[in-house]
Amino acid sequence: MNKKNIIQHVLQHLSTELKTTELAANNAHLAAIDDQSIAETQYDTVAIEAGYLAEGQSKRVDEIKNSIALFEQFHARELKSSPTIVIGSLVQLEKGITNNNWLFIAPAAGGFRCVLEENNITVITPHSPMGQALINKEVDDEVSLLINGLTTTENIDYIHSII
Repeated sequence: MNKKNIIQHVLQHLSTELKTTELAANNAHLAAIDDQSIAETQYDTVAIEAGYLAEGQSKRVDEIKNSIALFEQFHARELKSSPTIVIGSLVQLEKGITNNNWLFIAPAAGGFRCVLEENNITVITPHSPMGQALINKEVDDEVSLLINGLTTTENIDYIHSII
């Protein structure tokens, strides 16, 4: 499986999301300053709410731009196979073999999913619970999640492959 193809899919998705979010941010900003948004009474909060929405959308635009920059900075050394799981590793757990499920450890865009070469790829970050459980592990290591300060014992899995 080619990790560069995964990165290209993520970048395409982020670019599309950026355009959509920029449009939403611009529309929210226009709504906040529109004459129709001027408060008529002390209880009329349309302009305030539109301003909060515009601020939130603008922050999301910045987050997406940052994610794009992080993916564009991936270097070939980060995409090489390693015996331990690091950012840039493509990992398959034992339970994911039958469904061709793989996890791609990336600096951003956690939760993005795509299908490449009949493999289901899910992007996770090293800051997520699963990412924290996987970083620095090796093939055949046991993986258990730490959730709310408690280690789960019922969903223990093993690392099958690292690319």
